[in-house]
This record gives sequence, structure tokens and C-alpha cells, in this order.
Amino acid sequence: MNHIAGLSHAEVQERQSQGHVNKSDAKLTKSVSRIICENVFTFFNLFNLAIGVCVALVGEYTNLLFLGVIFSNTLIGIAQEIRSKRMVDKLSLMTMPRARVVREGGESEIHFEELVLGDVVKLSAGNQIGADSILLEGAVEANEALLTGESDAILKKAGDELLSGSFIVSGTCFARVIRVGTDNYATALTREAKAHKRFHSKLLDSLNKIIRFASCFVLPIGLLMFFTNYSGTATGLSTAVLTAAAAMIGMLPNGLMLLTSVSLSVGVIKLGRARALVQQLFGIETLSRVDVLCLDKTGTLTEGRMRVERVIELDYSALPVPLEEAMGAFVCAMDDNNATFLAVKDYFCRNGEALEFIDRVPFSSERKYSAAIFTGFTLVMGAPDVLLNNVPGEISAFERDARVILVAKSDARAPEALPGELTPVAALVLEDVIRPDAKQTLEYFASQGVQLKIISGDNPQTVSGVARRAGFAEAEAFIDAQTLETDEALAEAAESYSIFGRVKPAQKRALIKALQKGGHTVAMVGDGVNDVLALREADCSVAMAAGSEAARQIAQLVLLDSNFAVLPGVVNEGRRVVNNITRTASLFLMKTGYSFLLSLLAIAFAFPYPFIPIQLTLIGMFIQAIPSFFLALEPNSERIRGRFFETVLGNFLPSSLVVVLNVAFIQLLAPYANIDPNAVSTLCVMMTGITGLFLLLRVSRPFNRMRAALFALMTVGFFFGAWVLPGYAFFSLGALKVSELMILLGMAAICYPLTYGLARVVKKVNKKRAAL
Repeated sequence: MNHIAGLSHAEVQERQSQGHVNKSDAKLTKSVSRIICENVFTFFNLFNLAIGVCVALVGEYTNLLFLGVIFSNTLIGIAQEIRSKRMVDKLSLMTMPRARVVREGGESEIHFEELVLGDVVKLSAGNQIGADSILLEGAVEANEALLTGESDAILKKAGDELLSGSFIVSGTCFARVIRVGTDNYATALTREAKAHKRFHSKLLDSLNKIIRFASCFVLPIGLLMFFTNYSGTATGLSTAVLTAAAAMIGMLPNGLMLLTSVSLSVGVIKLGRARALVQQLFGIETLSRVDVLCLDKTGTLTEGRMRVERVIELDYSALPVPLEEAMGAFVCAMDDNNATFLAVKDYFCRNGEALEFIDRVPFSSERKYSAAIFTGFTLVMGAPDVLLNNVPGEISAFERDARVILVAKSDARAPEALPGELTPVAALVLEDVIRPDAKQTLEYFASQGVQLKIISGDNPQTVSGVARRAGFAEAEAFIDAQTLETDEALAEAAESYSIFGRVKPAQKRALIKALQKGGHTVAMVGDGVNDVLALREADCSVAMAAGSEAARQIAQLVLLDSNFAVLPGVVNEGRRVVNNITRTASLFLMKTGYSFLLSLLAIAFAFPYPFIPIQLTLIGMFIQAIPSFFLALEPNSERIRGRFFETVLGNFLPSSLVVVLNVAFIQLLAPYANIDPNAVSTLCVMMTGITGLFLLLRVSRPFNRMRAALFALMTVGFFFGAWVLPGYAFFSLGALKVSELMILLGMAAICYPLTYGLARVVKKVNKKRAAL
């Protein structure tokens, strides 16, 4: 085989220039330029910039401070997203598989994406095929389970095709790449699935509804506000622009989407450090909401390897040497790479001296045995029912919960056919190695009300035995999927059973759809191309890094160490995002609510809008921006309860109504209490800030040290900014007389009880709406 020279460097460069490179069109992360553009050119930023231009044109430069906040928010969003991108790219590169390629007569290792059309690759046991190829020399057995779901190894000889995504089970060969990139079989399957990929995020949907609602009304109301306040003079123009600008700025929930994006990006970085690659931001949220998790036992409950637990003596005397020596020579002679052989090799390889080896018969799923021919005898290892006509009871008793391999001896030398006159020597009892953290992970999901559905192609009794050893409480609730012949039977079984054995690839998707029709939010953990359709159908898709590239590309999350125990951490991160955004969104939307209502009242009753942009900046800084940042990033692993919009509405609407009532009362009282316009504006700003602080108090409970300190600092910061020089002049606030201070104290005293009463009313209304 050494005569194969492969491509020359010139030929490689030519193919690279022609685009015949093994790169798919799927990009895992956005480019830096796209991140910058998407953060800079947003509806919010462009609208705020337009408002800022109008304010600058009338010379009110102090009121442009809100643009500094917008600029800072944009920079934070860009920096955080680029940081997250670099983390994802780094982890993705670390997990990218490599191929052994022959070029210029020498062998070297390159990433799959560096393969070009016509490259010659060397493949041996355990290698994954990175691009569709045709076998040139040698013979191998390929496992195409990740493509087809069938675990049988297929013998491949010269002239046969090797499909990307499959693995070499045994043998060594040289193959030439015949398809690259998007033309690969596995990539085509992935592209088809991605084309129909359905993505759904309750949090994103709710935020988009809020933004669309605000966007529909902000410009018409702003224009009406301007024309209502414009008197035809220079002073009137300045006032009209400032009041219209304040109304529009108030109605826009600036920072809410940014806060959500930053919170998710922080989650991506945290999970990346825990070896979980997040490929879809809102996939973190979706996993936190699931109530059914579908998975295979391999790589989740088990480590994906087996271990010899017991050796049953049948007839050691039939061997010319001790069993340990014979098996030591056997495993050294074979080059198989399946889980069963590796377990036997690990148990016996250190024992005995090598016997004189003559020939071998590698294992295949068609033969179901392997053999090594030594001088004087042949040693055979395989399935008991293949090697024996009648399996002894002492062996079959173990086959319910474990895998049993028979070791037999024959005096015949027959490398291509099953030897005759086999004498059973020993039986090896193998069990899947249970992950040490499997029980803890199962208990976590059980405590969180998440149902587990174990889906496997293995015998359901065997899967049940593994689940029982892992501590799965529903281990006895198993069924053979081959008995589920109708959709109705499958749907009924989906609710009644927890373990499904002998599941075909098409049934995986059907099971998920049945569970979704039953009202469940379903996550799917998969590793093969045969799992792609099921992953696409699931509400949240999780892939193992050790599996196929196709599964990894379509999944929202990839477990880099193929470690199921990472998932609780992902769930907790998702809960942090959803719970904390639900908590802090009301701080932003309070301003949207009262700005919308006050604008309508100002237009309808022709009273002056009570705020200008610089005053909203003071309120926004200490009621929204600073506290929401800290509250959004603190740990929070509580189970998600209620629906986002109803919960947020119940928090912000009472406070928005109280602000409107406060402003209306001050406007009505002003003529009778002889309150000048500057004091009216100051009273309105102070009462709005106090109402916002009461809302911050509500969303911060129950207090811990951080929340208590945050609330205290925001309270001090607001009053310091409003009342300590140069706050008066900078925020266009005036000093209050004693009588006006008494009015402020009286209104502040009834503000919290009034907010609490309105909150109870809104809560009752929400309950009635939910019951309808």
C-alpha cells in the first residue's frame, strides 16, 4: 500500500482554489462584522438616533445623555457576543475530528474540513469517515448506524463506497475522497433537516410581541404629541420636541432585548467552561422548560464502554494452556474495536505469553463471532446462540440483564467458516459501565418533575437492567417497540412506558411527536445521523460530541465530553435566564406602560407631558439599567412557573397605573395649591422614581445580601442624583417648598398600598382570563 502517493501540494492548492474543499455551508457562529451590524443597526438604535438628532437641532444638548446610555448598551452587547462567539469557536475547533491523509507519499493528520476532492485517506478501526470515499485497497467493516440506525457492521472491499458519518469497526484501508462539503451524504441529510427546522422560544416570542406593540404606537403618538405642544414659536418648538422625544423614549423598552442577549451570552460562556457547546442561544431557555427528556442509555446512563464482570468456567481442561494465557494471546492477535472486544481486551491483555499466531477471523455482526487460529487449536469468541445449538441454563440466566459472550475451542483450522466440534471453555458476562454520576443526574430530573424516556435499539430487558443498575425508578416500565404497530399504540405507550427497546429510527421521531401532542415539551439527546429527524422534531435538541457531525450540526446544544451529567447545569442556566428576565422585564416595561398612558392623556386633555429626556435618564439609570443588570446575572435555579407575559404584566401594570394616577393628581392639584410648572415636573419625577423603587423592592424579594445592598444603593443614588447639587440643574429639577415636600411625603406614603391593591386586582383578572 506504500505505493499510494496521494495528491501533490500543487494539486491540493488547485482543488482549494476551485472550491473542492470539505467545508459545509453551515456556520456555527456569526462573523464579527455581522455581530457589530446586528447590534448597531437595530430598530431601537436608529429610532433613538433620530430622536437625538431632533433634540440636538433645537439646542437641548443636555437632553442627549440618553444616547450615551444607548451607546454604552450597544458596546456591552457587542463585546459580550464576540466573547461568546470566541468561546464557541474555540470549543468547536477543539472537538473537530481529524483525518489521516496521504499527500506527496507521506501521511499526516488534518481536520475534516481541510480534505479536498481526490484526497487519499487512511482508515483503520475506530476512525470516522469524514467525506464520502471509494475504497482503493484493503478491506474493512464499516458501522453505518449513525446514518441508518442499523448497528450491523458492513464488509467493504475495493470499489465499495464509504459514506461520511460512518465508522470503521475493523480492518485498515486506503480510500479516495469522491464527494466533499455539501455533496456528502451525511451533509445532505443534515441540510434537509435544517431546512425544516422549527425553532420556538416562549421568551423570545413574548419579547417580540411587546416590541411590536410598542413599535406600532410610538411614532404616531410622538407626532401627535409634537403637534399638540407646538405653538409656532422657538420656545414652543423646543418644548414640543423635548416632550415628544421624552414620550417616545419612554415608550421604547430600551435595553430589554440587550439584557436578554447579554444574559444568554453569559450562560453560553459559563456552559462552555463546563464543556457544553451552545449553538442556539435560546436553546438554553428551551431545555429549562422541558418536562420530558428522551435519551439512549449509551453515553447517558453508561459510559459507552463495557466491562467483564464475571468469567463462568465451563471446561478449562479443553485448552492446552490456561484460559488467561489463551485469551491474552487472542486479544493481542485481533484488531477489532467494538465495545465488547475492548472490554475483553482490557480484562485479558495483561495475562499470559503470546502463542504462535497463524490467522484471524475478525468479528462481524453477520457472523456474530471472531476467531484466532494458533498452532494446534482455534479459539472462537461469539454469541452463545451462534456457537451452540443448546445454550446451557447457567449462561442464559445472565442474558436477561447482561451481555454474555461464549469462548470455545476447536481443533479445526477454518478461518472463513465456523469451526466444527466446538468445545465451550468459558462464558464471559459483560455489563455496561454505569456512569458514577448517573444516579444523581436521574434523581435531579425526577425531583424537577421531568419524565425520562430511555429509547434504545437494544433488547428492552437489557436496557431495563442497565437502567435499574443506574438507579432509574421506572426501570420496570419497559416495552418492545416492535410490538407498537399503529400510531395509536405508540401514542398510548409514550405516556405509559419509560423504556423503549428495539426502537427503529422512524419511531424515535414518532415518539417525540406523540409526546408533543400530549402537551409535553420534549428534549431529545442523540448522537447519530439516524437521530437527526428526531432532533429536528424535538423542542430542544442535544447531541453528544462523540457522535456524528450531522447530529452535532443540527443540535442546539452539544455535550463536548458526551457527559449527560452536564445537563442539570444547562437547565439551571436556562432557569436563571428565564426567571431573572421575567423578574427584571417589569422594570423596563413600567416606563413603557406609563409613557403610553400619559401620552394619550396629554393628547386628549391638552396638559403638558411631565417629563423631558434627561429626567427619564435619571429614572432609567437607577430603576432599570443598573439594578436589572445585577438581578439578571445572579444565580437562580428555581423551577419556571407561570407564563412570561402574564407574570410581567402583573408586576409592571400596577406601577404604571400608579405613576399615571400620581401625575394626574399633581396636574389637577397644581392650580389650587399654587405649584409652579417647574415644581410640578419635579414632583412628577420624584413620585415616578419612588414608584419605580417600590417596584424594584417587589421584584427583589425575597432579599438576600446582594439584593438588599442593590436596593439600598439605588435608592440613595436616585435621591442623590435628584436632590444633591448639581443634580437640580443637570436633571432640570427645582427645589420644593415645605408645602410641596409635604405633598410628596403624603403621596409617597400611599403609593405602596395603592400599588399593592392594584396588583391584587390585576392578579385576579389574570386568573379569570387563564380560566376561560
